[in-house]
Amino acid sequence: MNGWWGRVLYINLTSRQVKEITLDSSIYLEYLGGRGLAVKLLWDLNPVGVDPYSPYNHLVIANGPLSSLPAPSSGKVQVATKSPLTGGYGDGNLGSMASFHLKRSGYDAVVVTGASKKPIYLYIEDGRVEFRDAEDLWGLDTFTAEDKLVREHGRSVGILLIGPAGENLARYATIVSQKGRSGGRPGVGAVMGSKKLKAIVIKGSREPPIANREEFQRIASEAYNKILKSDGYDFWIRQGTMMTIVWSQQNSVLPTKNFREGVWEEYESISGDLMEKLKVDRRGCPFCNMQCGNVILDDSGEESELDYENVAMLGSNILLSDLRRVAEINKLADKMGIDTISLGNSLAFYMEASERKLVEERLEWGDYREIKRLVVDASYRKGLGAFIAEGVWRMAKSIGREALDFAIHVKGLEVSAYDCHAAPGMALAYGTSPIGAHHKDAWIISYEVKTDRLGYTREKVERLVFLQDVRGGMFESLTTCRLPWVEVGLDLDYYPKLLTAATGVSWSLDSLRTVASRVYSLIRAFWIREYGGWDREMDYPPPRWFKHPLTKGPYTGHKLDFDKYSKMLDMYYEMRGWDERGIPRRDALRKLNLDYVITTLEKIVELK
Repeated sequence: MNGWWGRVLYINLTSRQVKEITLDSSIYLEYLGGRGLAVKLLWDLNPVGVDPYSPYNHLVIANGPLSSLPAPSSGKVQVATKSPLTGGYGDGNLGSMASFHLKRSGYDAVVVTGASKKPIYLYIEDGRVEFRDAEDLWGLDTFTAEDKLVREHGRSVGILLIGPAGENLARYATIVSQKGRSGGRPGVGAVMGSKKLKAIVIKGSREPPIANREEFQRIASEAYNKILKSDGYDFWIRQGTMMTIVWSQQNSVLPTKNFREGVWEEYESISGDLMEKLKVDRRGCPFCNMQCGNVILDDSGEESELDYENVAMLGSNILLSDLRRVAEINKLADKMGIDTISLGNSLAFYMEASERKLVEERLEWGDYREIKRLVVDASYRKGLGAFIAEGVWRMAKSIGREALDFAIHVKGLEVSAYDCHAAPGMALAYGTSPIGAHHKDAWIISYEVKTDRLGYTREKVERLVFLQDVRGGMFESLTTCRLPWVEVGLDLDYYPKLLTAATGVSWSLDSLRTVASRVYSLIRAFWIREYGGWDREMDYPPPRWFKHPLTKGPYTGHKLDFDKYSKMLDMYYEMRGWDERGIPRRDALRKLNLDYVITTLEKIVELK
């Protein structure tokens, strides 16, 4: 089968048994790989209602049909599980040589179940699996542990690992690779920690099967050249996503003081312009010719890789106005293996709770020394850090009703770095993201700013569904990075062309959107199954954006309109083939070949 191996490596940590699962070609044609393959495997393998920290919760590391092939930014790997942060489907992607080596080891995915009694790591080479002792790695930060693994196995391997945050089950612990690549915001690293699995080291030498290698290379070469010649390439290389600090300030969407405002007077102290002056290096993922990892020397003189999300969430959102100090907190989070977006939200939430005198232990805005301490304490679940490690949703429920109004999350996942008081389309993107509030599925805010900023229109919802299908469906399942298209305008047609050349099956953007629709409906079904039902309020953004208008900037006085948002959500459900509750309709499921889902859902809810 060209483009895929047709095999999944299944590893049980409890019994230390290893087996191959052969998948029918129809699975790949309907789910592609990456996110699509991950949610299909989790649906089939996970016991209904399993506790995320149970040995029976599966961890999936999945590639797509373009992984490890020399195509633009194809060095991504998907990590997925049932989330300990949200209780629903959780995933993330990260650029890593682990993607390259997983594909070349002869598998489309690795599935891990069970739990070891003592710390171990997995060494996988061309299908051979070794269970290795990790007692000497347990407790080490991700940078130190990776150095030890590189000394043991050499630099020509792929490494995925967790830090103290994952080991101690911080609910938004991530999986880290290559000292700064981090993925799995909804606590995928904590699930790895619950299994006492410190790391996965992969080495592969098998050449992936491609239907038409010469044609693939021709198309990929053309795409690479288009990227280099694009109008925005030079500025992108200089600033990468860090350019967004100034853009967000100008458009009043820069998260400030726990998303109270969309502008910050001190934004220049964390801007891309300043970063450019301080930059000492640039890093990227495999097969990328538009690297986005900008490196500066942090407050301690060490290197820290920055992007917009971590700088905004650990800068303006907690009022920390020194880029070197922001970089220090970011590096520390990467070492601990804890998500910077959820961390920035959790710190800001507690700072506001402290300001309102709803909690006993004080934490002032921008208190650098205390913030540094809490990053480590959250990762080790010590003192106040143990509370911070629970995430915004659980902290708010613990404090009480008033705190729920300024808890910035959707479905339990903290909102990433765009304030939406005056951005209803982006608010809907957060509301309907399949893992909780994350921007990767649909960054509609750029379209919104250029067109109908304050509108609640059908056209905007149609654009949102399109963006989700492309970003969260196609890119997350291929699995490749979206930035060549988003940032420098690479034509989307290159992706179905590359997929056709790789697989020998004819693909179009429309057929890829059908796959995306199937994946989104299956993810929604997974949530319904795990929650035992559904409430459409789970698709609403934080109350703050409805209740408390902006008091600064060009959109002073603006807030979201609840009734208009609700009508947008109705439109979204209709376009997805879901009913007014947000539950997929029976005929829509059948149309997407999800008949097997119907049997499960009709035991839980009434299907329309």
